[in-house]
Amino acid sequence: MKKVSGRLALLAFVLVMSFIFFLPSYQPLYRQLPDWLKTVLPNKGITLGLDLQGGIHLVLEVEEDRAVEIAVDRSVVAIQDLLVEKKIPVESVKRTGFARLSFSFQNTELKEQIQKLLDDFPAFYEVESVGDAHTVVWELREGEIKRIKDSAINQALETIRNRIDQFGVAEPLIQRQGLNQIVVQLPGIKEPKRAKDLIKETALLEFKLLDEDSKLALDLPQRIPKGKEEEVLKQFAGKIPEGDEILFERVVDKDSGREYRIPYLVKKRVMLAGDVLSDARVSIGQFNDPYVSVTFDAKGAREFERITAENVKKRMAIVLDNTVYSAPVIQERISGGRAQITGAFTMQEANDLAIVLRAGALPAPLKIIQDLTVGPSLGQDSIDKGIKSTLLAGTMVVLFMMVYYRLSGVIADFALALNLICLIGALAALNATLTLPGIAGIILTIGMGVDSNVLIFERIREELRQGKPVRLAVDGGYDKALLTIIDSHVTTLITGFALFLFGTGPIKGFAVTLCLGIAINLFTALVGTKVIFDIINQRRKVEHLSI
Repeated sequence: MKKVSGRLALLAFVLVMSFIFFLPSYQPLYRQLPDWLKTVLPNKGITLGLDLQGGIHLVLEVEEDRAVEIAVDRSVVAIQDLLVEKKIPVESVKRTGFARLSFSFQNTELKEQIQKLLDDFPAFYEVESVGDAHTVVWELREGEIKRIKDSAINQALETIRNRIDQFGVAEPLIQRQGLNQIVVQLPGIKEPKRAKDLIKETALLEFKLLDEDSKLALDLPQRIPKGKEEEVLKQFAGKIPEGDEILFERVVDKDSGREYRIPYLVKKRVMLAGDVLSDARVSIGQFNDPYVSVTFDAKGAREFERITAENVKKRMAIVLDNTVYSAPVIQERISGGRAQITGAFTMQEANDLAIVLRAGALPAPLKIIQDLTVGPSLGQDSIDKGIKSTLLAGTMVVLFMMVYYRLSGVIADFALALNLICLIGALAALNATLTLPGIAGIILTIGMGVDSNVLIFERIREELRQGKPVRLAVDGGYDKALLTIIDSHVTTLITGFALFLFGTGPIKGFAVTLCLGIAINLFTALVGTKVIFDIINQRRKVEHLSI
């Protein structure tokens, strides 16, 4: 009886722990518990997957080539600053093609000085000299291109994760897929468009000077209706000076609410980039208009102070993703490392802008190649059908076992109920994500939950046919079925592990419930039902077994 008592205590402990871990998953009951008890109990239960509670599923592709182009463009700015510092006169330094730099100069004697710059830029090598050696072409090394592309994927992954964490989505799935794709799943999201915009926004913040000396700056219209940007670009396409570009500012008329665009002639050279930001937060102006206050790190503060000191009375455009947010006149040297981004913001837009600036800019634009949105009503419908399927499958199995194995079938049904309780408790304890395929795994576990008992019962029948007493027949049935049960479960477990290791998303959800169900089934079949047979045999001498 001592052994039976120990196993009964183990079963009771497992049942109690399963109930405790499951409690947070059943919010109507969990919310009614006293606060002191909630501090002791687990605060997380089973997490519903995207297909059950609704949300969005995105597959994003990082434009790797654009990441390389951005890296080369930054090298152009660094080289231009170095040429000015060393007083080397060149006509132009520009990116040509995908990963090449082109230097143009008049004096052939400058070639040697320019080539010495390679010592400071080991990622480039000289490709050729063109036009009587008045043009030198550098190209990015293949290894550096590969490094930039791989780094762009990892940086985009981390940036998206930071943005989503600040957005406040519970249990998001963000992982790399293939060479240049990122999978994002946001269950329970209530504003899918806002979330997609927040994820996809490159958030490349740049400070650029306006070219106010060019005649074209005076010819540009004061403002244009929204949607007419392409017409303006086509109209002035052949007149834009080299090194300049036309960018637009979004303006909302407060009286009519209509949107307009203000075109600016902006110098392409980036005076300061957003990678020197240390913080960004929303503030309220004197007219209750929200704006974003940015703080630079130590290096950025020094650069910003120097740039503003050198360009007093000039206009500087604050550009985010090729859109001008404001273009104030620099009235004096600005120290302290602070600046403001103003615009026609709503409070939500200002908050989102602060989030993406704090999280950092994406290294390259993202392209959405798959976009699936699951509504909460569809998810609830899946849950309801999953519960109905589970109840139907469970009822049919219970009735079959009761009819075919009689009293022993009832004992097997007890093991089945124990199996389901322990499985739900284990899912909650692991804070696993339950998906629709996961429900399919639970239903499959119901069928497999009685497989072990069927093997055991058939062995017991064989022992009884040989004339053995009930107690010896039961012990013999369990002993002889043990290896067969373990073999069958281990092979299925191997399959489940393979699905978990190599599968993604819903496949993993199915693998988790399958593997847990199999492991718990071993426990309930070999311990749960055996302890009941032992109690029956010890309390009275059983001459006939209903099986």
